[in-house]
Amino acid sequence: MAAEPVGTLSPSPAAGTPSTAQSVAGAGISRVLVALHEGFYGASSGSGFSNRAFLEALALTLPAGRLVVLPTHVPHSDPAFNQRWTLRTQRLLDSVDAQVVPVPCPHPDSASTRDSETLCQIVGDMARELLADAPRAHVIGLDTPFLGLAPHMTESRVGLLLVPRSTTKLVEGRNDRVSWERGGLFAAVCRGARIAAISSHMRTHLKHQYNVPAWAITDLPNGLLLYEGANPPSGLAPVPVPPRARAGFLFAMGRAVESKGFDDLLAAVTLLRDRGMRLPHLVLAATASTRYPTPYQRHLRDKVRELELDVTVLGRFSPVYRTWLNSPALRGVVVPSRAEPFGRIPLEAFSAGAGPVVATRVGGLMETVLEGETGFTAEPGDPADLADAIRRALLITTRERDQLRRQGHALLTARHDYGATIRAYVRDHIPWAMEPVGPERRTR
Repeated sequence: MAAEPVGTLSPSPAAGTPSTAQSVAGAGISRVLVALHEGFYGASSGSGFSNRAFLEALALTLPAGRLVVLPTHVPHSDPAFNQRWTLRTQRLLDSVDAQVVPVPCPHPDSASTRDSETLCQIVGDMARELLADAPRAHVIGLDTPFLGLAPHMTESRVGLLLVPRSTTKLVEGRNDRVSWERGGLFAAVCRGARIAAISSHMRTHLKHQYNVPAWAITDLPNGLLLYEGANPPSGLAPVPVPPRARAGFLFAMGRAVESKGFDDLLAAVTLLRDRGMRLPHLVLAATASTRYPTPYQRHLRDKVRELELDVTVLGRFSPVYRTWLNSPALRGVVVPSRAEPFGRIPLEAFSAGAGPVVATRVGGLMETVLEGETGFTAEPGDPADLADAIRRALLITTRERDQLRRQGHALLTARHDYGATIRAYVRDHIPWAMEPVGPERRTR
């Protein structure tokens, strides 16, 4: 997620945040503790939506009183904070008697090794205090800022699962950050932790680029809670599409970074226009949670103006954009990524009955968007090939579109039921967590 720079993280509690000791309840209960940096207070990327789905699936799987959640604190004034989202998350966790203990530090800059290491140290200290009286415990770190948790988790009775949804080497390649991630994964493997692979692509990537042994990798394929597509995300009310999109539109969304391939999409649209093809309006949600446009967002807007394209560029992130997958004016969903660990957007489209989906043949997208079966594909970084895939998608018949939608939904339900995935993990790896928690032990 794009974020404004933050200062050095401090282990001192933030104002108004309960101390760890004050939040401990139910001593003597075996615990499952989840630490997450995005997805509790809101989501500005697919990782945030996936983290929220993981948390919900786990909350509905474990018996009441078993779960402890450590979200990285996001203040109300932060652009990443969504009040309605937060309230729904809190109500969910209250309904299962989960403890929520905010991590008392600013939200980390995801590119900063120092911020992530400090966050891991703070979470490790909090986990030791929260789990001091737990006979057994299992800690889950959701996403890359927690890859350095293992050195701070010294208790042998505490199991550890790390869930990297991407890596720096996959999308950026900064050597210092890659070294930190690799060191954290090595330490985790040495203490017997499990490393989750969210796709077959990520399994291969972790094994060959980060030297994680195959025996330490647990397949935990990303997916959706199957009822997610039935309603707007997190209960958000649908909002109208931009005015120019009401007669029909193509839709692309994702973080405003070069690896998402939005330059290739604009080039493909330009090629189709110059060939005389009538195109629907393009809604491009290249978003960040910063207060002001990022340099890359300014670049995209300048390019749209320079080429005089029929495109609406949206820069400020909002989860309501995903409600547009349900719009009857939607003509197609485009995912032009140059790198993609998994790619959640095609599944969201399948769940909403949207489509057709056009995606590049890269990373996890190759497992969900299959040429002629669930969508149309193109080579990454190849605007001409992407233009041809978009053209094929726009020229299909109603019958062909319906068939793509049915096959996409079948793939979603067969392979990417996230609730079933999380339940299977708990059953197979921490079966003790399914044992009921006695009501006398849950007394606060």
